[in-house]
Amino acid sequence: MAENHNSQEQPLLLTVNSKHETFTKKSSPFRSPFKWVLKSLMWSIFSIWICVIFFNCTEFVGHLLQKWMDATEGTLFGITGSTFLVFSAPILIIAFLAFIYVSAFPKDDFETNKSKFPRYRLWTIPFLVEGPFGVVSASEFIGIVLFIFNVLGSIIYYTIDGTKLISKFSLPSKENSYLMIEYMGGRLGSMGILCTIFLFLPISRGSILLRLIDIPFEHATRYHVWLGHLTMFLFTLHGLFYVLAWGLEGNLLENLVEWKETVANLPGVISLLAGLLMWATSLHPVRKNRFELFFYTHQLYIIFVVFMVMHIGDIIFSIAAGPIFLFVMDRFLRLCQSRTKVHLISASCRPCGTLELTFSKPANLSYNALSFIFVQVRELSSLQWHPFSVSSSPLDGKYHISVLVKVLGNWTEKLRETIENYNQNENGNNSQKITACIEGPYGHESPYHLMYENLILVAGGIGISPFLAILSDILHRINEGKSCLPKNVMVIWAIKKSNESSLLSVIDSQSICPSFPQKIDLQIQTFVTQQSDPSLEEGKIDHNNISFPSIFMKNGTNMSSLVGTGNNIFAGLYVILSTFGFIAFFALVQVYYFDKFSINQWWYRGLVFISCMVSGVVLVGGIVVISWHLYERKFAKKENNFTDSCIETVLSCETGDTSLASVQTIRYGSRPNFEELFTEFSDKVGNANIGVIVCGPAGLQSSVAKECRSQNFNNRGRKNNAIFHFNSHSFDL
Repeated sequence: MAENHNSQEQPLLLTVNSKHETFTKKSSPFRSPFKWVLKSLMWSIFSIWICVIFFNCTEFVGHLLQKWMDATEGTLFGITGSTFLVFSAPILIIAFLAFIYVSAFPKDDFETNKSKFPRYRLWTIPFLVEGPFGVVSASEFIGIVLFIFNVLGSIIYYTIDGTKLISKFSLPSKENSYLMIEYMGGRLGSMGILCTIFLFLPISRGSILLRLIDIPFEHATRYHVWLGHLTMFLFTLHGLFYVLAWGLEGNLLENLVEWKETVANLPGVISLLAGLLMWATSLHPVRKNRFELFFYTHQLYIIFVVFMVMHIGDIIFSIAAGPIFLFVMDRFLRLCQSRTKVHLISASCRPCGTLELTFSKPANLSYNALSFIFVQVRELSSLQWHPFSVSSSPLDGKYHISVLVKVLGNWTEKLRETIENYNQNENGNNSQKITACIEGPYGHESPYHLMYENLILVAGGIGISPFLAILSDILHRINEGKSCLPKNVMVIWAIKKSNESSLLSVIDSQSICPSFPQKIDLQIQTFVTQQSDPSLEEGKIDHNNISFPSIFMKNGTNMSSLVGTGNNIFAGLYVILSTFGFIAFFALVQVYYFDKFSINQWWYRGLVFISCMVSGVVLVGGIVVISWHLYERKFAKKENNFTDSCIETVLSCETGDTSLASVQTIRYGSRPNFEELFTEFSDKVGNANIGVIVCGPAGLQSSVAKECRSQNFNNRGRKNNAIFHFNSHSFDL
């Protein structure tokens, strides 16, 4: 095994400037009474809401709900409004309060742990590291167990209740069996509706609820996957039970195509078929090998929801209407943002085959170093959106944002060919162009990588991308005296070929913070797994001083700020006015149409109900979006000169003159020994919290999580007992 050690300077940690220490001391939050009241109110509403949903099957909650329905039946909105207030209104109220909370108490001044000794946190301690759920934290495991117990408990309760109910009828045993099968089919369907409440919450990318609990969209998608499996399992059983009962009764075909004023069966069949197709193509083997098939079939969610509404009607649908309404608002805002064509400031191909893209953004569009964006290139596909981690720090510049793209599939291969062809034809008449559209940025509300004094960053291949943003962010903050807690940082990077190490030149650490070796203990452990020795060219080529030909296409404007993570005032007004618009439209329909003309068909009332939801978002919320867009354009005109100078600056920085190589150790023909590396690091930092962030394939995440768990629970007898906090930053749809 060959090993290459570059010269390293010992960091003089005692020379950290006083400004940094001052900021660290100020990081403790001030818990005002208003903040406490807001948090308590949101937690109270959420707790009651969850209890109503989880114990909905019990006689006690059922009795309370029946009394509520009887008391509000004669009101303007009738039973639909009563059901909406119980099951959907609470989550919308929490969303309203969340905007107030996030605006009043931003997490830019991040909280730090001031306890004398390190302590465990349920959401960063890996509990399960292998199995169908992947790496599961202790808090996630508790949530999974609660859901499983709720589902099993509900099935047992409904079975007992159904048996008691049917035994009251004097029917032949065969008919009792048919009736019992239909009864359980209906109850399984109601359980599926309750799961649908949670199904759409994790996939609202710019959702204020995800921002409130600081769970980024790329992490929340796994909850959507889990809930999707559970929801479709229950809906499939719901359909199978009815098919079985109708088949035994001998009227299967007649019932399948039945379209009554109450429950319309045919729309339910169509909805279930659309759901089954989405479910089948979302399974991991299909999703991994046929992503485009998964992506296109998942657009059937519109068919799934619309025909489900027609199947169950407005009253039952109002149970899940709140979260779906939040999703519709998020989807419309994303649609508006994604229509903007964005300047491609710089596009270059690096020696390892990785592409670096830099886009123009407005100064008021903020993000942090662990954000990601969705990119669409219309010349390649008008439908495909691909997520990429941001490789630039927000402190690198106000007017641009960068991503690294590894060439893996057809889409990325075509993108590289387009960039290379543009470079070759740059002096001639070039008809090639790149029309880029951006969604995002999305990510953590708070920069949690700055909350640990001790950081271990584990990357596999292109997984180094977000860590380059983290390192740049830390170096900028140290140089500028901004709040920054990390003092000991170790990067563990596994790559296949040594030329991939040229990606470190993305960070020009010499110009960012020339004296960083004296202010932070930074070490980069690089493991080249498919080379036993350095290549012959490695000694001749200096990857840190290679010029990467870049292209610039002024083929649009800045990124749009129309994103849920953007302006809190406009985003809050958008949600509030869209909600009031939906309520106003439904009130008008209820008074001047449903009541006046005695419209009682469930399927039709459900269709009108969801139309009012969409109309509230597009017609009323659209007014806020237009105002937001006009404000953005006015702001953009003031910064055009700054943007042009930023473009010139970025284009002039094509040669990476980085000193990160001075803290890099390269090992050839080996893989990281996490036990050895983690033990060495914990012995150095002593009794402390250690933040571990991993970005890479599932196998790497599992290995790192397993080592974190081992270090935390199997090595409790060590003198210096550090606690490793596991965090994953891998986007795996």
